Parts: sequence; C-alpha cells; structure tokens
Amino acid sequence: MYVRFSKRHVIATLVAFAILGAVGPAAVQAQTEPSPNAILLAKQIIQLKGINGIMDPIARGVVEKVKSTVMQTNFMYQKDINEITVQLHKEFDGRSSELIDHTAQLYASDFTEAELKQILTFYQSPLGHKMIVEEPKILDEGLQQANGWADQLSGDIMGRLRDEMKKRGHDI
Repeated sequence: MYVRFSKRHVIATLVAFAILGAVGPAAVQAQTEPSPNAILLAKQIIQLKGINGIMDPIARGVVEKVKSTVMQTNFMYQKDINEITVQLHKEFDGRSSELIDHTAQLYASDFTEAELKQILTFYQSPLGHKMIVEEPKILDEGLQQANGWADQLSGDIMGRLRDEMKKRGHDI
C-alpha cells in the first residue's frame, strides 16, 4: 500500500528524525536500562521541545491515508468507511504516545540523568526557549533551500548528460 503524506507531515517527520538522530551520535554511553527518573526527565525535554505536537498528527494522518486508499476502490461504501474511520480515530489517534515513550527511552538510554538535567535546564532557559522557537523555522528554510539546490543540481546534471550524449551522436 502506498501512503503519501503532506509537506507538513514530511517536515514534522524530518524534524522528529533529526531530533532522534541528534540523540544517538552525540550521546555518551549511559546505563543499559534507564531509571524511571531519567525517563521522566526525557519526557519533560520532549514536551518542552514540542516533539509530542509533531508526533500527534502522525496517527491521524495514517488513518486518513488508509481511508483514502480504501475509498479509491470501494467508493460505494463511503458511508460505512466514514463511520468506521471515526471509530478508528478514537482507537488509534492516541497511539502517538507510543512514539513519545520510545523517544523518551532513547534519550534516557543515550544520556545520563545528570546530562538530561543539563539539557532540561538549557531548554528551560531563555536561550533554550529561543532554540525551540527558531529551530523549526531554520529546518523549514533549510529544507526549502535544499529543494531549490536539488532542482538546480538536477538541471545541471541533465545538461551535462545531454552534452555527453550529443558528443556520442545521441540527441536526447
């Protein structure tokens, strides 16, 4: 099944992966099984950073994409599918908490309690708050610039490919 997400979902997912990716490489090896206090600290960091707001729409979006996919070939059952989708939202929309728990586990596994306290203190500071506000804007602008750069690069590569093909007697 092919599921397509909006730009907002893609950006949200990229931000989530960037956050998760930043946790692993920069981490100092911590205890194997994180303490409940470490997990609690990690969840506070997640809440301050707004990661839960990024993950919350994912389950809702998946339900809607599955609904859309099913509707394409079963449009005659639209009423039933819509009713079932309402039930599915009630059942699955809260499942993003699983991602929050998993992310907290990652933070708590890769950082010691002392490090988590320092991170939490940073995000509670004025500079940390600014980072929380500005980082999504920077990532969005960076993504836009990367898309423009990739489009230009694609044109440059296509031009070079055509030039080389022309040298070989092929006009494409």
